[in-house]
Amino acid sequence: MGHLQILVVLPVQEVHKQLLEQSAPEARFIYASEQNLSEELLKTIDIVIGNIPIPYLQQAKQLKWIQLSSAGANQYTQKGVLSDKVLLTNATGAYGLAISEYMLSAVLTIFKNFHQYRDQQKQHGWHYAGQVKSIYGCTALILGLGDIGGAFAKRMKALGASTIGIKRRPKEKPDYLDELHTMEDLQQLLPRADVVAISLPETPQTYHLINAERLALMKEDAVLINIGRGSIVDTDALYTALIQHRLRGAVLDVTDPEPLPQQHPLWDCSNVLITPHISGGYSLPETFEKIIKISADNLKRYISGQILHNLVDFETGYCK
Repeated sequence: MGHLQILVVLPVQEVHKQLLEQSAPEARFIYASEQNLSEELLKTIDIVIGNIPIPYLQQAKQLKWIQLSSAGANQYTQKGVLSDKVLLTNATGAYGLAISEYMLSAVLTIFKNFHQYRDQQKQHGWHYAGQVKSIYGCTALILGLGDIGGAFAKRMKALGASTIGIKRRPKEKPDYLDELHTMEDLQQLLPRADVVAISLPETPQTYHLINAERLALMKEDAVLINIGRGSIVDTDALYTALIQHRLRGAVLDVTDPEPLPQQHPLWDCSNVLITPHISGGYSLPETFEKIIKISADNLKRYISGQILHNLVDFETGYCK
């Protein structure tokens, strides 16, 4: 273990370097940005902390483990990207706070017509935008109950919403949910929901999970929020539903394609808010601190031969 070469491609400060290096005191740490990566460097690397572009992985012949700084791992689980001998862990647990607050603000924005008033403000208008909705007493359907979906469900529950969660496999229902279901029940649940919040990874099973048929099942005053992956929602079907006002609105931090082309008509829908995949990232400082802690803890586990946290299943794209 003393000869391990660890490449860190995160924007770390000295305090972060100290925390990482204390977790593997005999290893050699190399701190670099994507622009500073080279084929010669990558040939010598055993561990990568952070996300590096897929093409660089072809040079990393002695790579043993990648600790991602993202919760999503779909790019790295594609066939041929990594050998089956390489361990892959993600940063599940780092993003719940930041993204659940984004989702909560998204619900309030659409429920309270803030988006319409903002548009009015640009036109110097002073007009009533119509009735609003309350989180209290509404029903929130959360697709995906990892760190992010669970944190959002807790916040909605605290504000008086009825919370329904969907997981891949049946498990014991946590206290912050009123109901827990699997994906087989999605069709029955959509008509009940005032909010449909998506925090799922991109997998073959989630592609266009929300399509025209399922959008048609939703309430006319429901809000769709997608912070998972753009491909989960059929963009054309969503656009049609929005312009026909068959939904109250949608908030998209991810799109398909991404970035959304400038000429795409979805930009001009008055009842959609689009943000450029920023609900996570490092905008909230606490997120980055959590990523460093996850990485340092896993380094300790790797050095001591323990099973790593957040190991990604290459078949499902989820943590094992």
